[in-house]
Amino acid sequence: MNGFSLRHISAGVTAVTVGYSSAVVIVIDVAKRAGASDAMVVSWLLALGVGMGVTCIAFSWLTKVPIVTAWSTPGAAFLLTTVEQFLYSDALGAFIVCAFLSLLTAQSRLLLRQISRIPLAISSALLAGILLPLCLAIFSDVNEFPYIVALFLAVYIAGSRLFPQYLMLVLLTLSLIVTIFMQEQTNYLDFSFVLTLPSPIWVTPSFSWSAAIGLGVPLFIITTLSQNLPGIAIHHIHDYFPDHKPILSGIAIVQGILAPFGGFTFNLAAITAAICMGSEVDNDKQQRYKAAIAAGITYLIVGLCASAIVALFVSMPKVIIHLLAGLALLATLQGAFSKSMETPSHRAPALLTLLCTSSGFSFLSLPSAVWGLGIGLGLLLVQTRRLKPS
Repeated sequence: MNGFSLRHISAGVTAVTVGYSSAVVIVIDVAKRAGASDAMVVSWLLALGVGMGVTCIAFSWLTKVPIVTAWSTPGAAFLLTTVEQFLYSDALGAFIVCAFLSLLTAQSRLLLRQISRIPLAISSALLAGILLPLCLAIFSDVNEFPYIVALFLAVYIAGSRLFPQYLMLVLLTLSLIVTIFMQEQTNYLDFSFVLTLPSPIWVTPSFSWSAAIGLGVPLFIITTLSQNLPGIAIHHIHDYFPDHKPILSGIAIVQGILAPFGGFTFNLAAITAAICMGSEVDNDKQQRYKAAIAAGITYLIVGLCASAIVALFVSMPKVIIHLLAGLALLATLQGAFSKSMETPSHRAPALLTLLCTSSGFSFLSLPSAVWGLGIGLGLLLVQTRRLKPS
């Protein structure tokens, strides 16, 4: 068997860089809003790095198929708007509920098919409603920091044309430079914290019905529809047909184990997985799994650098976080908007789902995303029955 080539390593590192740079600021912000201390935020990134690394390496090696896993960026975006409503320990309990539902779904192909029957317009509208407030925040600091907002927008516009593949990496680098420049007027990074090896911090989860229904169930639905199902499709598009039942089951079990340490979601990657599956990775299709193993090793290394990553991102001013998170999610929001309005007969339910979800209210301890999904499906059901001949 041939060894690892530079192309395998390059593809694996690129996949991790693209996925990590576009969403790490969102994950850190989620942990902080959940009530995590800086040390707990480090634990989150360590748990995520270890979980993604182990699952990439193990499943790619066992199946000889490029299996790339990731955290759920849409799920993180959802948590960003809702997690503050719940106790930290209840949120961890909800992550375990999400893992249990994912495991249950992996064991039942019938259940997976039923979930996939949720109309694309409704699921896309749900995602668009979650992302809309985060993307609107791009412009929330214009009055206070007009030049910084203008700089990021200029780089985004120019980069979309000149270097689209590296756009988020460039914006991430720009964020770090601007942060360091702004800190010269306040304080410097705590380098003793930067050089500290990350440590896992266990927090005993607690369970509440409100967190299970308000966090766990929507997180599960969003992750399944926007991550796992597209991840399966990516494999099939590239002519890989592994048995996904043990893969999805194993990923769910890893999430359940690592949730108390901050491992909020693990799922199949879609876009970044494709980086490890093309002919440019290896002419021999049977050898491309090595790129996914390289991605797993990179995840482990990044997890061990969690202290430095948190030190850099925790020190970021809010304006930078708003800009980086919002711009990172713009492409996803655009796709969600487009898909939500594709089918004329689904537009009214999708619009209601989008508006309800983006409003951000909480009623009966349930966030607006839950109500948005329920109201949209309810209106769709009413319209469908009305159109049926009596």
